[in-house]
Amino acid sequence: MTTQTTASKTVAAPAPNTPSGLIGISANLGRALATGGSVLAVVSTFLAWTWTSAFPGDLTVYGYPGGLQVLVLVGGALATLFCLASYGVRGLGWLTPAGADAAVKYAVLGTFATAWYTVVSISIDLGGVVNLEPGGYLVAAGTLIALIGALALPFERPEPDPIDPEAGSWEQFKHDAGHALAVLRAAFASGSPRPVRTLPSYAEILIIVAVLAVALVVFTYGIGTEYDELFVGFLITAGFGFSALNRSGLIAHASQISARHQNITVCGAFVAAALFPFTQTDDQYATLGVYILIFATVALGLNIVVGLAGLLDLGYVAFLGVGAYAAALVSGSPSSPFGVHFPFWAAVLVGALASLVFGVLIGAPTLRLRGDYLAIVTLGFGEIFRIAVNNTDGTSGPDLTNGSNGIASIPDLNILGFDLGMPHDIAGFTIGRFANYFFLMLLITAVVVLVFRRSGDSRIGRAWVAIREDETAALAMGINGFRVKLIAFAVGATLAGLAGTVQAHVTYTVTPEQYLFAGTTPPNSAFLLAAVVLGGMGTIAGPLIGAALLFLIPNKLQFLGDYQLLAFGLALVLLMRFRPEGLIPNRRRQLEFHEEADAPTVLSKTGA
Repeated sequence: MTTQTTASKTVAAPAPNTPSGLIGISANLGRALATGGSVLAVVSTFLAWTWTSAFPGDLTVYGYPGGLQVLVLVGGALATLFCLASYGVRGLGWLTPAGADAAVKYAVLGTFATAWYTVVSISIDLGGVVNLEPGGYLVAAGTLIALIGALALPFERPEPDPIDPEAGSWEQFKHDAGHALAVLRAAFASGSPRPVRTLPSYAEILIIVAVLAVALVVFTYGIGTEYDELFVGFLITAGFGFSALNRSGLIAHASQISARHQNITVCGAFVAAALFPFTQTDDQYATLGVYILIFATVALGLNIVVGLAGLLDLGYVAFLGVGAYAAALVSGSPSSPFGVHFPFWAAVLVGALASLVFGVLIGAPTLRLRGDYLAIVTLGFGEIFRIAVNNTDGTSGPDLTNGSNGIASIPDLNILGFDLGMPHDIAGFTIGRFANYFFLMLLITAVVVLVFRRSGDSRIGRAWVAIREDETAALAMGINGFRVKLIAFAVGATLAGLAGTVQAHVTYTVTPEQYLFAGTTPPNSAFLLAAVVLGGMGTIAGPLIGAALLFLIPNKLQFLGDYQLLAFGLALVLLMRFRPEGLIPNRRRQLEFHEEADAPTVLSKTGA
C-alpha cells in the first residue's frame, strides 16, 4: 500500500521594500475608490445638505452650491483631477510633475476634512444628524470612501532602525512610535518634480498672470468670508489644497517659471494687489487690506535686519512708533504742541529721518553685542520707547506726546489736491477712504521691495549674508562687521518709520499701547518677528505672505474668545515643527532644515 503525501505550500511573504498603502486593499481598488468618492463629493454639492436656512450659507438649495459647499466643490474637483492624472489620462500629465499619489492624498484629505467639518457643524448647531438632507449624507459617505481609497495608494515604506534586543518597554515604544511616524511621512511624501521645459515667453507670462489671478481670487474670497464656519472651512481647504499643489510639483514649476521673469512677476503681483479694492463693494475689507500692507511693509523692513543680517531685534515695533509719532507731531493735529502742518512729503521725510536717527543712536552702542544679548537690549529699547512716550504728558515729563491719550485727530492726507479721506469715483468704481490709503501703502510697499531687492543683491547685501552665516569668518575676510550691521539697523528702522507715517493718518490717533512687544493684535514686535520667520527669512514674498496670514487669521478667529491666542499659537507651533524654514523659504535655509533635499544648481547672493 502506497501512502501519498502532499508537500505543504508556503506563501511567500512580500519583500520588505514592496510598495503598499496604509490600508490593506489593492492599489487599483484604492485608486478607483478615491476617484469615485471625489466625484460623489462634487455631485453632492449640487444637492441640499440641510432642510433649513438656519445654518449659515443656506445649504438648502438644489443645483446651486453655496457657502461651505463651494469649498467642498473646489476640493473635490481638485482631487478628481489628480486622480485622473494618476491614471495617465492624456492631457493631464502636466498636473503632476512630481507624481500624483501624494497630491491625491492631500486633496482627498482636505475635501474630507471640510465636508465632515460641515456635517458635524450642522448636526451640532441644528440638533442632530436628523437635520441632514440627502446631499449631506452623500458628501459624508463619498469623502470617506475617497479617503479610504487614497490611503490605500502604495508608497515605499522605510526600513525600521535597529534596536537593542535588551531594550526596555519604553525604548521599544519610542522606537515603534518613531517608525510609525516615519511611515506616515513616507505615505504623504512625493518625488522630485521633473524640470519644467522652456516655453515661449508669452506662454510663460500668461502662466504667471494666471497664477496671480488665482492668488487674487483666493485672497479676496478669504478676506471676504462672512461667518466663522466659512472661514474655518476656507483655512482647511486652502491649507490642504496648497499642500496638494506643492506635492504634485506645480508650485515648483510655477516658481521656476516666475524666476525666469522676476521683474514681470513682481510688477504683476503689484498690479493684482492694486485690483483688490475694485473687487469690493464697500470699504469694509479695504480696511483690512491697508492694515495688512502696513504690517507687511514693516515686516519686510525687519526682514533686512533679521533675515539678511541675522540680527535678532525684539523691539522693532518702536521704530514704527517713532515714525508715526514724528509724522503726527507735524501733520496739523490739535494735540500736537508744535502747531505745524507739513505737507505729506515733508511729514514722510520727518518720520523716516526720525526713525533713522533712533536706529543709529540705538545701534551704535549695542551692535557690538551678539545673539541673546543683542535681543535683550533691543527688547529693552522697545519698552523704553513705549514708557517714554507714555510719560511725556506734561506731568511726568515734558509736554510732547500727550501721554497715554496720544496724539488724536490727525487729519487725512492731501496729496496734490487729492484728499485721501474722501471717496472718489474711478472708472465707475467708488473708491473709499481706506482704499485710497491702500493704494498709497501699496506704493510705499513697492519702494520697500525695491530697496530690499537692490540692497540684497549689492555688495552690502552680500556682506549682510556673510555676517548672518558666520560673523567670525566674515570679520576674518575683512568685512567691517560693526559698520555693516549698523547700516542694516538704520535701513530697517527707516523703512519702519516710512510705514509709520501712513499708519498715523490711517488710524487718526497714535497712542503708546499700539507699540507693545506682544499683544492680541498686530503690529507688535512678537507678531512682526513671527511674520518674518513664518513666511521665510531672507525672501521678499515670505514676510509679505506671513504678515497677511498673521493679521488676517487672528482677525477672523475672534469667535474663539479667550482661546484665540491658544489656537493661534498651537497652529504656529505645528507649522514651525513641520516646516521650520517658513512658507516660502530661500533655498539655503531649506537645505539647512532638510539635508535630504537636492542641492541647488545656483545660489544667488541671498541664497534665494
